[in-house]
Amino acid sequence: MTKGTSSFGKRNDKTHTLCRRCGRKSYHIQKKKCSSCGYPCARKRRYNWSEKAIRRHTTGTGRLRYLKIVHRRFQNGFKEGTQPISKKKRKERKIARRQRKQAKPVTTTPQTT
Repeated sequence: MTKGTSSFGKRNDKTHTLCRRCGRKSYHIQKKKCSSCGYPCARKRRYNWSEKAIRRHTTGTGRLRYLKIVHRRFQNGFKEGTQPISKKKRKERKIARRQRKQAKPVTTTPQTT
């Protein structure tokens, strides 16, 4: 029997299917384990001998659903229980600030020699 073309025709069964956790086609059906993320283990599969794989799966490569919110809250000092200023009031404040800026006279300091 040959090792090439005729053998490839017999490959019609799937060993891997889509993984629930990482979404890759790496979940081994018989072993019931994902070769990419290690699902159903609680810890994510990660090895230091593969730097590129770590880089591909690190923080910041996905949607950052929660971290986006944390970043926004950090910028505002993690305030809680306050109401945001309405758009109308915000616009009024912006106009007032602009008017104050224009009303300020520009003063120059006299130079002494």
